[in-house]
Amino acid sequence: MAKKAISGTSLARDTLSKIEFAPLREKAKWVRREVLEMCLAAGAGHIAPAFSCTDILVALYQSGIMRVDPKNPKHPDRDRFILSKGQGCASLYAVLADMGFLPVEELRTYCQLGTYLGGHSESNVPGVEAFTGSLGQGLSLGAGMALSAKMDNKSFLTFVLLGDGELQEGSIWEAAMFAGHHRLNNLVAIVDRNKLQAINFTEDALRLEPLDLKWEAFGWDVKIVDGHSFEDMIPLLKELRSRNSDKPLAVIAKTIKGKGVSFMQNKTIWHFRIPTGEEVAQARKELQI
Repeated sequence: MAKKAISGTSLARDTLSKIEFAPLREKAKWVRREVLEMCLAAGAGHIAPAFSCTDILVALYQSGIMRVDPKNPKHPDRDRFILSKGQGCASLYAVLADMGFLPVEELRTYCQLGTYLGGHSESNVPGVEAFTGSLGQGLSLGAGMALSAKMDNKSFLTFVLLGDGELQEGSIWEAAMFAGHHRLNNLVAIVDRNKLQAINFTEDALRLEPLDLKWEAFGWDVKIVDGHSFEDMIPLLKELRSRNSDKPLAVIAKTIKGKGVSFMQNKTIWHFRIPTGEEVAQARKELQI
């Protein structure tokens, strides 16, 4: 029996031009609130890296860009998404739960004894394609998936969300060269460009700029967007299936690490830290809890 085709979820792609972005902004606030409470309950996690990519994830999953089906997470025609910066998985878990891939109430088991919601994205979670967090691996996985789609005449797209700190890994650029050589125009790499890595600023540790020219030199098309603006991201993302290019696409999304909580924003110390005391009250206030 033929598999039923799947379409984008939450909002139909053919109505994207009519999207009112306010509901997506509210959804992103909800995701950040959930991430905060998940990490507070666990006493562990990576809040600031998750906040950085929240709007990107909401844009991909909840504006109908990606073809996924919560009722059939392994549908063969689904789009593939790899969170290469696996430490930001709390936001991905929240988005997947909100869409019905897993129960929302299970989010509060994050990083606790016996849970399947680990501190880096794990492929035993419904909707998660790959176990990541050993940085530098995600783009290679994505390139393999995109090549397999070409070989099997499949139309699905593969998205890889990269942290900018992991771009210092040589394996990223091997994968970029591979994808450019094989003209994997069904592969989209999105760089969460917050200019921070675990304990330093990227440009002080090992500078990446000019980042757009680096991707272009490896045979990729490049677009630069505001990674916190749905108005900026969604018009670009909705055109991916009709893109007239034989090159893979790199989207450099300018973001702020810790976005949403003022004392976390653009501070290296908040890569690992969990708020305590008055910090908790302030974070909840700013996220409107």
